[in-house]
Amino acid sequence: MTMRLLLTSTALAMLTLAASPNASAQTPSCTNTVGMVVSLTGAAGRYGQAASKSVELAFNELNKAAGAQGIAGCKLAFDLRDAQSQGSVAVDQARQLVDLKKVPAIIGGIISSVSVPMVTSVTAPAGVVQISPASSTPSLTTLAVEGKTKGWFFRTITSDALQGTAAAKYALDQGMTTLSIIHVNNDFGVNMVNEFRRAYLGLGGKIIDVTPYNPEQSSYNAEVTKTIKNEPPALYFIGYPGDGTTIVRTWIQQGGTKRILLNDGMNAADFIKGVGPQYLTEAFGTSSGTTTTPSTEYFAKAYPAMSGGFDAGAPAADRAFDAAAILGLAIAQAGKFESAAIRDAIRKVTEPGGEVVYASPQGFARALQLIKDKKPVRYVGVIGAVQFDKNGDIAGPFRTWRITKGEVTTVGQISTEDVQAIQVKLTK
Repeated sequence: MTMRLLLTSTALAMLTLAASPNASAQTPSCTNTVGMVVSLTGAAGRYGQAASKSVELAFNELNKAAGAQGIAGCKLAFDLRDAQSQGSVAVDQARQLVDLKKVPAIIGGIISSVSVPMVTSVTAPAGVVQISPASSTPSLTTLAVEGKTKGWFFRTITSDALQGTAAAKYALDQGMTTLSIIHVNNDFGVNMVNEFRRAYLGLGGKIIDVTPYNPEQSSYNAEVTKTIKNEPPALYFIGYPGDGTTIVRTWIQQGGTKRILLNDGMNAADFIKGVGPQYLTEAFGTSSGTTTTPSTEYFAKAYPAMSGGFDAGAPAADRAFDAAAILGLAIAQAGKFESAAIRDAIRKVTEPGGEVVYASPQGFARALQLIKDKKPVRYVGVIGAVQFDKNGDIAGPFRTWRITKGEVTTVGQISTEDVQAIQVKLTK
């Protein structure tokens, strides 16, 4: 994306927040602007586009609820930047936001190969909060344990250390006892394969071969041909909807099995339409799960009406909304637009013990009143109640789904306790 286009997208994001019909008639004259670095283009572009609309919705509703008093005294806004699905670009954009715009917090990135360099090169060294709605690599936990995130990183998605185990169990439950793997060759893909392989083999599965691919290639014939020659009875594809559409379409065209396991994020309408729903009748997948709450119900109605074509199940949409809502409430809780105060307040607005509040103009108004009255509050969001551990991670269930008549249909849930029990069993 050229700088001119980048500035245009940023300006549009700011303008959208200022001109939204949901904005309060009485708004503060000042603005508290956080950064947002997500992939609007490239392999993960649809993730970032969906997430940016979620943040817009959350901030609009928070501003409406706050009215003239504002969030920490000012209107809340975000400066949107395109990571282009590339770590180096994300680092440059994050550095501009931190060094030039002096933002105390950044929402992003979407994919792990963007979030990791952002936190290690920019946000942690600068002492700036970073909250990701979709980066699931276990490497981020490792970085936290090693002290390299310095307590500045949070995420509203569960780690692949758990999801790999859930995917292995689900594959075997569907009779996929032997399979091959094609995966994106980045931190997310490599770690997901490692976690899946450990659990899948430990539970009795057999992996014929593993083939990595580099994103945004013009063709994936070589990777598909290499994998398909061994005639695997099932395929586990780990990647993103953009490249994934091309790869799975090529797989089907070359006569590959229709029994396909997919990672979280592949439950996208664009992917299903691009491949053809008639070829995905035996496609299954896992995603970070949710516990249905009034916030879930609110989001299901409010988001599609303003998203420009995304539905409430769009990858990263729900978790981006919660990331933005938690950040906004934390700014209110902090009472000032400063990094350290915001970081400490993030846990305060999600900890058990406070009065439970949900997403909606009324819910946010109640939360802000409680904060004003110096009473404890616990935000329970679209994905359910979350609590950040010392590494900035959350725990949660995993949703199992399949594609039926061109739609993603939830078929069950694997609890966190079940996943952890399997992991304990595998270590014995």
